[in-house]
Amino acid sequence: MGTVTDIIKVEFSVGELVHHRLFDYRGVIVDVDHHFQASDEWYQAVAKSRPPKNKPWYHVLVHGSDHSTYVAEQNLESDDLLEPINHPMVRHFFSAFEHDRYTRIDRDN
Repeated sequence: MGTVTDIIKVEFSVGELVHHRLFDYRGVIVDVDHHFQASDEWYQAVAKSRPPKNKPWYHVLVHGSDHSTYVAEQNLESDDLLEPINHPMVRHFFSAFEHDRYTRIDRDN
């Protein structure tokens, strides 16, 4: 018989609009890590609320800026505004904004 693996359920997916609970900014998910992937030094310096490392983390383009962030799932919620994100890298990751979410660019074509 095979081995059992841990299945991690993520709350958000690429292209979904989110709101940061603590820092009150909107953004769009561009990538998902099923668990923390940055360095321990980064975690100690930046993740002041000490969110769990064994839960999902998200790469987010921040609305109205030119930077991205790395955010623990516990600090995100669905964005109620459901309007497009203003960020210079949106066109690099997504081809369209339809039905309140972004569509990822198909890199295979």
